[in-house]
Parts: sequence; C-alpha cells; structure tokens
Amino acid sequence: MNQEHYDIIKKGVDVWNKWRDDNIGIVPDLRNANLRNADLRGADLRNANLRNANLSGAYLRGADLRNANLCGAGLSGANLNVANLNVADLRGADLRGADLSGAGLSGADLRGADLNDIIFKNTKF
Repeated sequence: MNQEHYDIIKKGVDVWNKWRDDNIGIVPDLRNANLRNADLRGADLRNANLRNANLSGAYLRGADLRNANLCGAGLSGANLNVANLNVADLRGADLRGADLSGAGLSGADLRGADLNDIIFKNTKF
C-alpha cells in the first residue's frame, strides 16, 4: 500500500477524485488498505490495486472500479449498487451479502469469489 494514496482517500471522495483527475498516470496502490465501512460513493477507483483490501460494509454506490484489482478483497456487506465493476479482477473476493444491484460486471473475473447471499437485481453481467 502506498501511504500517500491511503491518506488521500481517507480525506473523502471529493479530494480523492480531484487527485485522480490531477494525476491521471498514477495507478492507485491501496493493497491491504483498511477501508471498512468507508463512504466511497462515486469514487474513481479505475485500475486501482485493492488486492486484499478490507472494504467490508463500505458504501461504494456508483463507484468506478473498472479494471480494478480486487483479488482477495473483503467486500462482505458492501453497497456496490450501480457500481462499475467491468473487467474488475474479483478472484477470491469475499462478496457475502454485498449489494450488486444494477452493477456492471461485464468481463469481471469472479472465480473463487464468495457470492453467498448477494443482492443482484438488474445486475449487468
């Protein structure tokens, strides 16, 4: 995990998204980050490395997670309502009880992910 990236996201989505706009070429490194119960609605997390991050209970409604590395991430109980997870790597992720209603999952890799009790009304596979 890059501590600078972690410190920026902890300041809130507005600060984070502005930083992303200003630093287009940087791939966010939030591996193993503890973002449990974080309010990340609408966050620009495209291409981010969130491998093994704890996002349990996080509010990720409308977040852009296209092509993000979420291998082994803890997303149990997360709100991923209308999130864009197209081409995201979710291998081995814990999605138990997550709300994926209206989420885009086209091309996402869900091999080995725990999908027990997920909510997925109008999810686009």
